[in-house]
Amino acid sequence: MNVLVDVGYLIATVSFLGGLKFMSSPKSARLGNSVAAIGMILAVLCTFIALKTQTVPTTNIIVIAVAIVLGTVIGKLMADKVEMTAMPQLISLFNGAGGGCAVLLGVVEAKQQGIGDPNIGMQLLLLLGLVTGAVAASGSAIAYGKLAGKTKDNKGAAVVFGSRILLGLILLLPLLYFVGLLPISFESTAYALAIIALVYGVVFVLPIGGADMPVVISLLNSITGIATALAGFVYGNKAMISGGIFVGAAGILLTLLMCKAMNRSLIKVLAGKFKKTKASADTEVQNIKEITVSETAMQLSFASKIAIIPGYGLAVAQAQHLCGQLQQLLAKRETQVDFIIHPVAGRMPGHMNVLLAEANIDYEHLKEMDEVNSDMAHYDTVLIIGANDVVNPAAENNPDSPIFGMPIVKAYQSKQVVVMKRGMSKGYAGVSNDLFGMDNCSLLFGDAKDSLQNIINQLKLI
Repeated sequence: MNVLVDVGYLIATVSFLGGLKFMSSPKSARLGNSVAAIGMILAVLCTFIALKTQTVPTTNIIVIAVAIVLGTVIGKLMADKVEMTAMPQLISLFNGAGGGCAVLLGVVEAKQQGIGDPNIGMQLLLLLGLVTGAVAASGSAIAYGKLAGKTKDNKGAAVVFGSRILLGLILLLPLLYFVGLLPISFESTAYALAIIALVYGVVFVLPIGGADMPVVISLLNSITGIATALAGFVYGNKAMISGGIFVGAAGILLTLLMCKAMNRSLIKVLAGKFKKTKASADTEVQNIKEITVSETAMQLSFASKIAIIPGYGLAVAQAQHLCGQLQQLLAKRETQVDFIIHPVAGRMPGHMNVLLAEANIDYEHLKEMDEVNSDMAHYDTVLIIGANDVVNPAAENNPDSPIFGMPIVKAYQSKQVVVMKRGMSKGYAGVSNDLFGMDNCSLLFGDAKDSLQNIINQLKLI
C-alpha cells in the first residue's frame, strides 16, 4: 500500500510540473490549471489512503473530509461571486488561509515534538514553518486591507522600529531555546514565536505602499509555499514538499520579475521607499486637449493599425467585453488591433490577461510591452483605457519623477493617442502623467464602459 501511495505522490508531482509548464502559455493555461488540479486531487486521495493504513482514528479522517468539503464549497462560492476588480483581494485571502493552515499545523505539532527525546532537526523545521506561515497569514490580511482601501500605509518610526525588534525576537528565541538558555518548553517557545510572527507580518506589510501590493502578494505567496514545504518535511508528505517548493520558487521568481518591470529593487519595495516628486515638476500646467466620442470613432475608422493599452480602470468599469466588441468591429474593417500588456498593469500579475480572456479576446491579439515598444511609431492610434503610470513618459525623461527608470509602454511615440479617463486623477504612483500634455495626445472624459459603447455605436454608423 505504501508503494501505491508513493507512486500516487510521484504522479501528483509530475502533474504539478506539467500544470506549470502549460500555464507558461496563455493558450494552454486553462489545461495547465486542470492538470495541476487533478494532481492535487490525487495527492489528497493518496493522503487519505496513507492515513487509513496508519490506523488514524476514523473520527479524525471524517473531520478532515468535512473540512475539505467546507473549504471547497466556501472557496467556490467566493470565487464565483468576486468581481474582477476584487480578484487581488481574494487571492490575498486565499494565500492568507494557506499561511494560517501552516500556523495551525505548527501549533498542533508543537506539543507532539515536545514529548520524549527531542528531535532538534524536526523542531527547527517546525518552527521555521510556523513562523513563515504566520507572517504570510497576517501579512496577507493587511495586503487585503490595502487593496480594498480599508488599510492605510503606516511608515511611522514606531512601526519600523517595532518590526526590527520583532524580527530580532524571531531570530533570537529559537537560538536561546536550542542552546538551553530559554527556561520554557518547546511548546511554549512555539506558541510565543507564532504570536510574535503574526504581529511581525502586520508591521512588515504596513509601511509598504499600495502601488507595491502586487509585489507583496507575490512574495507572501512564495512564503506560503515555503511554509507548506517545511510542513511537508515535518509530516513526511512528498506532495506537500514538492508543491510547496514549486509555489515558493515560482513566487520569488515572479516577485523579482515584477521588481525589474518597475525598475525597483526588492529591498526598496519592502522598505516602503519611493522617490519623492519635486513640487515644481508635479504641478506644471499641462495643455490638455479634450476629444469627443464622435472624433474618437472617426480616428479609429481611418486608422489601419491600432493599439489598446488596458489598465486597472478597465477592470473598474467592467468594459472588457466592449473591448472585445470593438476589436471585432474594427477587424471587419481589416484594421489591425493589438492589446499591449504592461507586466505590472492592474493590481496583480496577469490581471489584464485574465480580464481580456474573460471577454474571449484571442491571445494572438495580446502583445507584451517589450514585443511592440520598438514598433510603437507605426501605430496610427493608441487607445489607453484606465492605464496611467505604465504609459507615463516621465519614466524616461524626468529624473526627478518617482517612476524614473521604470519600463513603460511607449505610447507617446505613436501618431495619435486617446486616453479614456473619468477625470484628472493621478495613477497609483501619485504623479502627473506627462503624456496628457503632449501634442499627439487627447483625453476622452467619461466612464470607460459608456464611452466604449458610444464609440461602437458611432463606428457602426460610419
